Amino acid sequence: MVFPSSLPAAPALRHKTVVIADDSVLVRGLFARWLGEAGHFHVVAVAGDGETALAHASRFKPDVMVLDLDMPGIDPAAALPRILKESPHTGILLAATLNERNTRLALECMTQGAMDVVSKPDSRSGMTLSLDFRSEFLLKLGNILQTPVKPGSLPPEIDTELAQVGPVNLRPLVSMMPRYLVIGASTGGPRAVAKVLFDIGEGLTDLTTVVVQHMPPLFTASFAEQVSAQIGIPAREPFDGERLVRGTVYIAPGGRHLGIDRRLGHIVARIGDEAPVNFCRPAVDVLFSDAARHLGAAALGLVLTGMGSDGTDGAGALRQAGAAVIAQDEPSSTIWGMPGSVVRARHASAVIALDEIGASIRCLVRGARSA
Repeated sequence: MVFPSSLPAAPALRHKTVVIADDSVLVRGLFARWLGEAGHFHVVAVAGDGETALAHASRFKPDVMVLDLDMPGIDPAAALPRILKESPHTGILLAATLNERNTRLALECMTQGAMDVVSKPDSRSGMTLSLDFRSEFLLKLGNILQTPVKPGSLPPEIDTELAQVGPVNLRPLVSMMPRYLVIGASTGGPRAVAKVLFDIGEGLTDLTTVVVQHMPPLFTASFAEQVSAQIGIPAREPFDGERLVRGTVYIAPGGRHLGIDRRLGHIVARIGDEAPVNFCRPAVDVLFSDAARHLGAAALGLVLTGMGSDGTDGAGALRQAGAAVIAQDEPSSTIWGMPGSVVRARHASAVIALDEIGASIRCLVRGARSA
């Protein structure tokens, strides 16, 4: 007989290490208390300026750093690449009171590797008393620290050759040349979306591109400006009923659903304030489901890095309507939640590394134009 005292002890779970970088003593103390109360975080250091944050990243190699955008010293956008060079496996959660300057700075940081941003309340009382802010802070920190889902083996319906290195020939996957590119992304998405669009290049002039990137209000207009500057074609938030045309990138406004409708014979944007779908508004499933209904095989779906499963049902609808769906592969994803869910549901036509997605789509579109 084995007595309980002789059983080996279960290995203790390692607390996730956190560095808090914020110039406010109040904020540092508040974040540290919340993390202590949560029970599975260990704050290894705090910093009040950019130089100290960089030193702590080098010394502690934390699992996550909470990085304020208003600290003195090194500008956060300049510090971030150095932080990630010193500690490449550290997840970065930005924290800032959002204004025009910080919104643009946060987007720049997210294209450089920051994973998410939490908006700090304007007032001290809002900071200390807001349960919504506390919940959002802990949720986003937990999302960043969540171990990425491992893909294991691909479902048998997906050709393993589609998970190759190098541009993928998409022509066998489409029944007709797509005229619309619909994209869904979340955590890590700003960088991934910008890269894909830049890599498609002049092929975008032959496509109508519609993007749902999970972002709060204020961010999406700045994101559209940033994307337009990078790719050299118009990118903007559409208005309800706006006719969608080739050579333009349409980005869902933060906090509102972006879908597609057919009115008076034209394909137009549908903007709505319906309830969140998959806890998201805008939701990828809304865009993809509308695209399946009104575009069918003329659409090409793309699911990029992101937490959760938004886009899975919509990807299934696109496939049933005859459209192809590309999923970003696990190694190149910040978090393989959304694309991984699409793959596991067997809705992915191809699984492609981020570096090759744009080239694959460009080859498809340019081939169509020259044919």
